This record gives sequence, structure tokens and C-alpha cells, in this order.
Amino acid sequence: MNTIKHIIKTITKQGTLPLYFNKDETVSIEILRALYRAGIKAIEYTHRGAEATENFKKMIAVRDAEMQDLLIGIGTIKNAAQAKIYLKLGADFFISPGFVPEVADLLISKEILYIPGCMTPTEIITAENRGILFIKLFPGNKIEPDFLSSIKDIFPDLIFMPTGGVDTTRENIQAWFDAGVSAVGMGSKLISKTLMDAKDYGTIETQTKMVLNIIKTINK
Repeated sequence: MNTIKHIIKTITKQGTLPLYFNKDETVSIEILRALYRAGIKAIEYTHRGAEATENFKKMIAVRDAEMQDLLIGIGTIKNAAQAKIYLKLGADFFISPGFVPEVADLLISKEILYIPGCMTPTEIITAENRGILFIKLFPGNKIEPDFLSSIKDIFPDLIFMPTGGVDTTRENIQAWFDAGVSAVGMGSKLISKTLMDAKDYGTIETQTKMVLNIIKTINK
């Protein structure tokens, strides 16, 4: 079983967490393969449509058959009922757009990584006091790197990852890492609707490799 420590290390080592949802099962699986070929060892699939649960089940099966070292987390979890469904399906970690106490309590009791979204110091403190180790700064395009720079010193034990609006440019990624993040969440800027609609898995793979290389040079 994957431990919280191992999952955090995997995400922070690669420095980015790709996230996406597509209602088409085949597209979801092929994107998973493209990300893995690029060197990704942890991804977030988002619970954003009626097809998400069934797609996730198939993705776990493909992972188990082809990519045993890949961690698959589930995002956009907003209540304990949703979390319980994905616990049964074998999600490795869980992410929310906000901090959900009932989800935190459920997952912490099972020693499973929970990464809640937070936007204010009050939300971050509430999450930290509940036992959270890893914070998703969300939405990243509304918070910006300066926000983290100004509060990082009062949260020395927390790991931060912005999600939402993080660009694939070196300048944007560098600004976040300079501010003190340990990873950047990347959704539509990396895995765009245009690329998904075109089933352009090659470009998704190439762009992901580029992002991983940028992060590697930043973190030398």
C-alpha cells in the first residue's frame, strides 16, 4: 500500500501534478498513457462528470496492468460519500477544491493523503489544525506567487501546490517555485480541451516532458 510519505515524495519529486477529466473512457486512458510515457508518476483525475467513476475504474485497471508505479488520485471531491466511492475504487490520494472536514477526518483515519484547496490563511490554519500536510492553493490565478511568499514563513511544515491558471512557461513556473511551492498543479494549460478533442496525445506527451524539464532545471 502506498504511504502518505511516499505519495508526497512522488508528487514533489516530479514537481507537477497533471490533472484532467474527459467523459470518453478511451481518451481518458490514452492521456494517462501519454503522461506516463512523458515521465509522470502521479496524476489527478477529476470527478467532474457522470462518467468519471466508471472511467476511473477502467484507468485503475489499465494502471495495474501496464503502469504499476503510477499513482492515480481523484480530484474535485466535495463530500464523504464521494470519497467512499473512490476509496473502494482504489484511489491513491484525494484532492478537493476546498477544505472539507468530513473528508479530512475520513481519509486521515485511514492514513490516506488528502490535499484540500485553500485560498486564505484562515482556511490553511483550519486544515493544518485538522492534520493536513499538503495544501492546494486554489485558484492559483487569483492567489498568485506573492501571496505565498508573504505567508510561507508562518506555515513552515506545510507543502504547497498552486492549481488553476498555472502556465507552462518557465517564467510562471519559476515564480511559483521561487515563492516556496513544492509542486504545481496543471490542468487545461497542459492538457487542453483542444488537444483532448483532437486526440493529440503526442503533443500532450511532448508538452509534459517540457514542463518536467523546466522543473528539473529550476530545482537543480
